[in-house]
Amino acid sequence: MNMEQMFEFVGNHPFLWMGFATVLVMLIKSEYESRTNQSVHINPMNAIRLINNNDDALIIDVRTSAEFGKGHIRGARNMPLSTLKDKLDSLSQNKDAAILAYCNSGATSSSACRVLSRAGFSNVHNVAGGINAWLEAKLPITTK
Repeated sequence: MNMEQMFEFVGNHPFLWMGFATVLVMLIKSEYESRTNQSVHINPMNAIRLINNNDDALIIDVRTSAEFGKGHIRGARNMPLSTLKDKLDSLSQNKDAAILAYCNSGATSSSACRVLSRAGFSNVHNVAGGINAWLEAKLPITTK
């Protein structure tokens, strides 16, 4: 295919090319974010080990207050993702502490881990599968 034919094809199928460009940009963005994300994804059993081996471990639940009230990991602090950036100063003394973040499925807490890593927190962990994986592993939660 020569350049003239390629330009003709692009001209005849602009939506196809816009779709292709959009998917390509999203793929590159996703790959970049995964490579620059400095958090570690751990399963619930490794999360328990992390909590037990680090007395100063900070557990952050990034779900809504209503979801937090229905049940959360003992010792967790509720900091919804929407307010996390505003609360980074209150966490500044924990820059080197082990931080364990979780949500319902692990996707939102992955974003929270990115925020924490970019803010200079060096030991950030995301519970893969979130509270759903925690419950599936039959680990305890509390409503207090």
